[in-house]
Amino acid sequence: MGNKLSNCAFCEHFQHGSWSPAQRIKEPTASVRMMNVNVNAGVISKLTYNKIDAAEADAILTVQSVDLCLAENNDEHKTDHFFAAKEALIVRRGDPFRLRIHFNRSYNPTRDAISFIFTVANENKPSPGHGTLVGLVPRDGIDYLGDPLEWAAGIESHEDKALTVLIKPAVTCPVTEWKLDVDTKLLSDGSKTFSIPVPIYILFNPWCPDDQVYLPDHDQRKEYIMHDTTLIWRGSYNRMRPSVWKLGQFERHVLECSIKLIGTVGRIPAAYRGDPVRVARALSAAVNSVDDDGVILGNWSEDFSGGTAPTKWVGSTEILQQFYKTQKPVKFGQCWNFSGVLTTIARTLGIPSRIVTCYSAAHDTQGSLTVDIFIDQNNKKLDAETTDSIWNYHVWNEVWMQRPDLGIGTYGAYGGWQAVDATPQEPSDSMYRVGPASVVAVKNGEILRPFDCGFVYSEVNADKVYWRYNGPYQPIKLLRKDTLAIGHLISTKAVLKWEREDITATYKYEEKTDEERNIMLKALKQSGHAFSRYYLNDNFNDVEFDMSLKDDIKIGESFTVIVKITNKSKDNTHVASGQLNCDAVLYTGTNAEEVKSMPFELELKPEMSEFVRMEVQFDEYFKKLTSQAAFNISCAAKVKGTDYEYYAQDDFRVRKPDIKFTFQGKIVSQLPVDVIVRLTNPLPIPLKKGMFYIEGPGIEKALRFKIAEIPVGGTAASTFKYVPPYAGRGTLLAKFNCKELDDVDGYTHYEIEPRPEDIINNGTNRSHNIIRRRTDVVA
Repeated sequence: MGNKLSNCAFCEHFQHGSWSPAQRIKEPTASVRMMNVNVNAGVISKLTYNKIDAAEADAILTVQSVDLCLAENNDEHKTDHFFAAKEALIVRRGDPFRLRIHFNRSYNPTRDAISFIFTVANENKPSPGHGTLVGLVPRDGIDYLGDPLEWAAGIESHEDKALTVLIKPAVTCPVTEWKLDVDTKLLSDGSKTFSIPVPIYILFNPWCPDDQVYLPDHDQRKEYIMHDTTLIWRGSYNRMRPSVWKLGQFERHVLECSIKLIGTVGRIPAAYRGDPVRVARALSAAVNSVDDDGVILGNWSEDFSGGTAPTKWVGSTEILQQFYKTQKPVKFGQCWNFSGVLTTIARTLGIPSRIVTCYSAAHDTQGSLTVDIFIDQNNKKLDAETTDSIWNYHVWNEVWMQRPDLGIGTYGAYGGWQAVDATPQEPSDSMYRVGPASVVAVKNGEILRPFDCGFVYSEVNADKVYWRYNGPYQPIKLLRKDTLAIGHLISTKAVLKWEREDITATYKYEEKTDEERNIMLKALKQSGHAFSRYYLNDNFNDVEFDMSLKDDIKIGESFTVIVKITNKSKDNTHVASGQLNCDAVLYTGTNAEEVKSMPFELELKPEMSEFVRMEVQFDEYFKKLTSQAAFNISCAAKVKGTDYEYYAQDDFRVRKPDIKFTFQGKIVSQLPVDVIVRLTNPLPIPLKKGMFYIEGPGIEKALRFKIAEIPVGGTAASTFKYVPPYAGRGTLLAKFNCKELDDVDGYTHYEIEPRPEDIINNGTNRSHNIIRRRTDVVA
């Protein structure tokens, strides 16, 4: 913290215990009382009051105004980007902030006493013992601010009728909204109280080495706390698709909503709101609506009437603002929406957070560490019997913190990245939530470690097992066990780069290694679950099946599924029969509707290969396509004269087009620039009644532009004026939806130059130039 003083423009508005941006408020009647103080090392542990008469009160030091030094404090605490920073003090625990107090006369330390009383806002019974009521007597000088576990206050300077004071919240204090009263008294007489009506928000502090969420790397702090736009990987493992998500942690009401969620929805007692483990666990439940009417109502059907389809959201801001206004769950969301919103809240509160995508992610409902898929006699998956599932992808969060509750284990400390998942899947301690689960514990198969390490382990490392189901009274047949099918390409946005970082190695050892299988055996011993009635598929190696599919198919094009069947025997001819299936699926792996099915039977000469091809035309799949354009391709086959059966399946997704951006001119902070968004129709049919959605810094609510029709091969364009709110790096993102084609997106990065008047002589930017209002203008 620097020691320069600030002449805050808001100082004159904090007069006589009230605040108004337009005019001074007449001085209210002062609270006059006798104060008896019990002080230990500058911290007030007990307060008692007695009233005194008005004559005695005249001599008491009286606070005329308090300068909260908003610009200076919010800048030094890295909170100046918050919309609320223009009218609230937002600081991070463990670091001091500055107040400048103006009195009716000069302060005399031999005669006058001052104390600062901090109270958690809206707390019914604040208590010093619970850390929700803190009283501070400032010491002379600032050398007493060092103990990170204690609140402290020190007088930095004394000038005529003003004092400049530094106050340091304890590094373990509750993260919440606080109220502040300034009490003044004669050492031998009564006191007056000056109540500051401005909210004070104290956040976690990843810049402070003593905070449990301390993140030592500068670039990572910039990425995981300060960046307000990120990438979410979706699609499938063979067609990964990055989508941009506006986090908007600094936008209007996001801070207030996040603070409210901890207490009213997460129901964390104020005394425990400084524990990031408790906060993260509570938020993983509060973001979904299953148990507590939280932020988002999940919907994994294709019917989104009465709400907004998950694919139409472009960021967290609108979701959180709607929830803050209505106090009702926002309709609707799926895993990436839950993850995006949880990331926003975590970064708002000061907890480093990132979004993680796992392709081919398992949902193991029985804790067996396997995903069990049952196939009927018609080679169709039995959804009713198959309670486990494999999602094309699943998105969750990681939050950074130390885990003193777990101690030190065989593999060292369990701190660092912790998996947290707000998507409601399975109850944990009677509520739908996951984590925080230590990623170190997950990688090493310590599935009993709190919280929910076993569930996360299964998501990334379970074995995929296919079973033939022959009826309720028949033993099931183990067709195939695939130890490589689960947990592909675990991805997050790279630090300060708009590209993918692969973090698979942080969750699991390399497949097929001794370490990977040993860890799986260790986890299985802890799970205590296994199927007891089954018989094995024949061990038959004469015939080999290989299913393939071209993986870069644009929506609107046809595609072909190919199965290569090879007879490896030198002497025997074999006959293979079976069926190819193509089903439209939800991204959760649930079949939505059959697109096409084709039976086959082939005679295989010795050492020869044959091919089965099934072509799927656009007209065949278009009307059955789900919102995320995903398919499940499967092949079931038998070799006649043996008891051998083959079954394999794969995910597939057709690629959607990208939205393109063009800036028409120079991009300068706080000056309008024309922006054009364009989309070309890739389908052999017109696109009708479409809508562009635009998000970016300074756009408080997504811009919307209607598109009546885009003809076959045609391009739609919309132009709008955009005012960048600050100099530096920015990202605009767009989404397009219509009945024929939805969930199309695009984004662009750009550099914003500062205005000439904001450049000082040495060429550096004088300020962040934050505009605290909506800055977009629709042409």
